[in-house]
Amino acid sequence: MKIQDKVVVVTGGANGIGQALCRRFAAEGARGIVVADIDEVGAMRVAEMIGGIAVKTDVSVEADIIRLVAQAIEHYGQIDLFCSNAGIVGMPGGLEVPNEAWQQIWEVNVLAHIYAARAVLPGMLARGAGYLLHTASAAGLLTQIGAAPYAVTKHAAVSFAEWLAVTYGDAGIKVSCLCPQGVRTKMLLGEDGAREHFLLAGALEPEEVAAAVIAGLAAEQFLILPHPEVAEYFHRKADDYDRWLRGMRRLQARVTETSQ
Repeated sequence: MKIQDKVVVVTGGANGIGQALCRRFAAEGARGIVVADIDEVGAMRVAEMIGGIAVKTDVSVEADIIRLVAQAIEHYGQIDLFCSNAGIVGMPGGLEVPNEAWQQIWEVNVLAHIYAARAVLPGMLARGAGYLLHTASAAGLLTQIGAAPYAVTKHAAVSFAEWLAVTYGDAGIKVSCLCPQGVRTKMLLGEDGAREHFLLAGALEPEEVAAAVIAGLAAEQFLILPHPEVAEYFHRKADDYDRWLRGMRRLQARVTETSQ
């Protein structure tokens, strides 16, 4: 897909990767961009910057997603590309993470993709064309050291994107799954930008991720991997799962030791 003259919706568009996507889509000549975010002020700021429209959206609420899709279609006539990009890192930890935290990250990182597909696919299927971009994470292909809720929900996000591609690919629906590793956003750096993290060494800027998305959409690739090394790690995992698990345990030990 080429973005020129297309109508695009981006959730989580006020900051980070989402904002970079909105700005890049505008530069690529999109006909219309809908910036959706729970941060209404931030969404309005980005929309004004790129000449799009802003819709306050809590992606964990299905009614908000339905309203978002309706407003986008009312304003622009159709949706060509829906970027289900919003996500949260959630609480670190594993078995001790409370049920409420698991439920919240499940709703934002997984159910939001389902709500979006339910809302936008009927129109796309009726036209026989449409594109879904799901932002997951390298954690959805590998894992996340020290954060079971994030690892589990990102795996689920990748799995749902796979299912959509298999189920609707022959009906004209394209699906891509964005799986970056470290990206220099608030999710990685923290609100004050000072958080230490083992992924910082190879972290990309959001604009670099947006450039990878443009290339991936043009090639209509399912997996969009801004960090090439993720493909190598994924191959190693598939080639010898037990060896990969041993390597991840060593990485976990190093991360634990340096954080103490």
